[in-house]
Amino acid sequence: MSRVYCHPAVKQLKDQQARYAPRERRLEQIERAEQLLAEIEPARNYPYEYLCFRITGYRPEGWSALVLEGGDVRHDLRLLIEDLSSTIRQGVEQAAEPVLTVEEVGKRFNVSTRTVTRWRRQGLVARRFVMEGRTKIGFLESSLERFVASHRDQVDRGSRFRQLTDEERDEIVRRARRMALYRPGQVGLVEVARRIARKMSRSTETVRLTLKAYDREHPDRAIFAPSAAPLDDEAKGQIYLRHRMGVSVDVLASQYGRTRSSIYRLINEVRAHRLLEMKLEFINHESFDDPASEAAIMAPLPEPASGKAPRRPKAPKGLPPYLASLYEVPLLDREQEMHLFRQMNYLKSKAHKLREVLDPAKAKTAELDRIEELQEEALAVKNQIIRANLRLVVSIAKRHVGPSNNFFELVSDGNMSLIRAVEKFDFSRGNKFSTYASWAIMKNFARTIPEENYRRDRFVTGHEEMFEAAADNRTDEHEYESALKRMQEAIKGMLDRLDDRERLIITSRFGLGGSAERTLEQLGRELGITKERVRQIESRGVDKLRKIAGEQKLELPML
Repeated sequence: MSRVYCHPAVKQLKDQQARYAPRERRLEQIERAEQLLAEIEPARNYPYEYLCFRITGYRPEGWSALVLEGGDVRHDLRLLIEDLSSTIRQGVEQAAEPVLTVEEVGKRFNVSTRTVTRWRRQGLVARRFVMEGRTKIGFLESSLERFVASHRDQVDRGSRFRQLTDEERDEIVRRARRMALYRPGQVGLVEVARRIARKMSRSTETVRLTLKAYDREHPDRAIFAPSAAPLDDEAKGQIYLRHRMGVSVDVLASQYGRTRSSIYRLINEVRAHRLLEMKLEFINHESFDDPASEAAIMAPLPEPASGKAPRRPKAPKGLPPYLASLYEVPLLDREQEMHLFRQMNYLKSKAHKLREVLDPAKAKTAELDRIEELQEEALAVKNQIIRANLRLVVSIAKRHVGPSNNFFELVSDGNMSLIRAVEKFDFSRGNKFSTYASWAIMKNFARTIPEENYRRDRFVTGHEEMFEAAADNRTDEHEYESALKRMQEAIKGMLDRLDDRERLIITSRFGLGGSAERTLEQLGRELGITKERVRQIESRGVDKLRKIAGEQKLELPML
């Protein structure tokens, strides 16, 4: 059974009782928690206030609006019972009724200890008792009877289990060897065990353990030889990057001598480590712990308090494209600002909670997708706040322009201060963000401008007037960046219209997107096809791009 509580409120309750409640009081709470557990229905929701009252007899001061799902409640109650009982250190002879160990339960129902462990995950309530001087898992007779009564079919099925005969073991080994030879490196032990179990009406775990025992006893004829040497971090990183670039899992499994499932596991492990290494800061708020607040927090941006759409001022003539574009973004009023800041920090806090319980070695794709989705949503809200305040940076930079200060350098420096201010602003205090951001930007200018002037004075060449008088015929920097960005977006859009293999080959052959250029032979090895086939796919992809570029009237040097 998972040792992690589904909700921190229940864990907090357990910690409080373990620290402050007398021993006899804790025993009473364990009994009440087990009685409550028998009443919980997985499909229903339960207020935390009700659960706390049923266990302790008092109403909680916090978490008053919290509602928990029945399935999570059942899991957390079983964990609370086990954890509280471990603080009591009750001997088996002190229990009011007989206590059975895991082994004794197994013997009574003719099942393995693994089956008993599985029953615990499915609802069999366990406690911790002192047996022969050591704390061990035990089951009260009444707890066992309640589980058997509610899981009669499952217990009967386990009790009818029969040991494998020698003929059945030989059949399992024969089938496994045939599957492994038919698809070498493609199927692993678990997948083979699952298929054989389905054919022979046996449990997957029984077949898996049989095959592992065979390989251990016959190393010279092992069906699933021990895995290759563990991969180092660099090799794992290479697998992750190549998969991101489009190399199939089948090809990676063949090249690295691993199964498909192990490659997926390695990819998720690297992906999880990279997520955990990313810095994630947020300002917490009490409403984040109240599920009922989520609808209001994630609601669309409210209309202005005045009820009128914000007026978009007309950009002055002669402004560079970058500055002119700032006038297209409407300003935010106080309520809209607070709404976006609360939403951004709420999304970050949800991602943070998921990251806290993330185990890279066991990370699942759905968990990683959800964390990345939350972080991307938070980034989108953050960018919305930044865009609405870029005009503030320009207005402050204008006041600091001097003979020795470049305006666009000041704007760039001020933008970085604005981004940091968005991260650090505590929206719960009710202050206007523009006040906080203005102070942060001006404080940064007060520090960086003197430093820049000092460095400039130390490296005077004596030819400054000549440099300033010389004509600058270069392309406007911002126009160049805008054109380059438009070109990159156009190329990305064109590549998206190719299929996966065409896109990978074109990207790798021309070194697009920062990837290294690779030869036809290298790509053929990675994709598992011949060099000539790679050339044909490349030619087909280039022809498609030429046609798309012609339709959009684009001139691309690579074509």
